[in-house]
Amino acid sequence: MSAHGHVDLGHTVAGWTGTALAILGSAAAAVGICLSWAPGLWIGLALVLAAGLATWLLHLAGWGKPSGPRPASAWDWRVRDAAAGAGHEDCLGCRAAGRAAAASGTRAAELSPAPDGTA
Repeated sequence: MSAHGHVDLGHTVAGWTGTALAILGSAAAAVGICLSWAPGLWIGLALVLAAGLATWLLHLAGWGKPSGPRPASAWDWRVRDAAAGAGHEDCLGCRAAGRAAAASGTRAAELSPAPDGTA
C-alpha cells in the first residue's frame, strides 16, 4: 500500500513522458527569459508543445489510460491499454483522433447521418 492509499493515480508511460518533456520545456523557457535569449524561450515553448503531442500520441498507442479507475492489475506504469485502439468513451484525445465514435455505440449513432440523408 502506498502513501496515497489504495487508489489508481494514473502513472503511465504517456503521463511520465509528457511530464518530463513539459518540465524540461518550462525550464528552458525560464532560462531563456532570465538570460534575455529569445531562442531559449522558443526552444522551451517548442518542448512544451512536443510534450502535449508526445503524450497524445502515446495515449493513442495504448501507453496512457482511459478516464476513471482501472483494475489494480493495470496500475503498473508499464501496463499497456489494449482498448486504446478503439478509443475511450468521453476522451478528448480519442475524439481528436476520430476514435470516440467507435467507443460508444450511442454516440456513433448520434454522429452518423441517417441512411436517407437527414440528420
